[in-house]
Amino acid sequence: MNTTVTNKGIPAFGVGTFRLKDQVVIDSVKNALDLGYRVIDTAQIYGNEAQVGQAIAESGVPRSELFITTKIWTDNFAADKVIPSLKESLRKLGTDHVDLTLIHWPAPKQPVPLEDTLGELMEAKAQKLTRKIGVSNFNIDYLTRAIEAVGAVNIATNQIELSPYLQNRKLVDFARSQGVHITSYMTLAYGKVLQDPVLLEIAKRHNATTAQVALAWAMQLGYAVIPSSTKRANLESNMKAQQLRLTDADMAAIAALERGDRLVNPDSLAPKWD
Repeated sequence: MNTTVTNKGIPAFGVGTFRLKDQVVIDSVKNALDLGYRVIDTAQIYGNEAQVGQAIAESGVPRSELFITTKIWTDNFAADKVIPSLKESLRKLGTDHVDLTLIHWPAPKQPVPLEDTLGELMEAKAQKLTRKIGVSNFNIDYLTRAIEAVGAVNIATNQIELSPYLQNRKLVDFARSQGVHITSYMTLAYGKVLQDPVLLEIAKRHNATTAQVALAWAMQLGYAVIPSSTKRANLESNMKAQQLRLTDADMAAIAALERGDRLVNPDSLAPKWD
């Protein structure tokens, strides 16, 4: 699969592993790699890095073909923990580097200054433990601080919850104005958008699935997407979103679905959303 690469070298399409554990995540990643996926998103807190690493090893796909993302958990934000925790992630993943390392949540109540954590990620990049760094779940205020700390050129992406029901336009517009790429997670809103009448009508016209429509919508707006699935058939189907081109009318109809429907908003981790 020749995955489109967006600006800042972030591939437009990959597979996520959130909430997938043990044999389930091994099977999902192996199926994805067998189908042609080459982009895998995981995180320290998912508790599945070792299983993702096992799936990669058993797949036989060369490391050079892969783009692997992990995320630093809040417990590891301190300056003396960032790099050791990343090295532990690399050990579990069975690789000497990842392609992208993100700060998972801003976690406003934790005591470590954001600037310290970002400084350590820059050092990890200098040590070639990660090729790129970025952030996740950052609002405009935190993204501004990150940019002031290390420069927008060093923030490869802001990975945020974004779906037809939560379009985050203010944050997206700000990120774009600074040259920071957007990665959309939960693009299907835990499956809530799959029965949406508007998406069903668009899917029917294109002989596509509603999942393909939602993913194609996000990619057409320039976002990267990382949908997950435990079913091989769905993994295969989702890939076809890359070939689907929606019309201007389709895009406008999906734009009108915005309803601020945020599904992930943990008290101790989330910022004040824009």
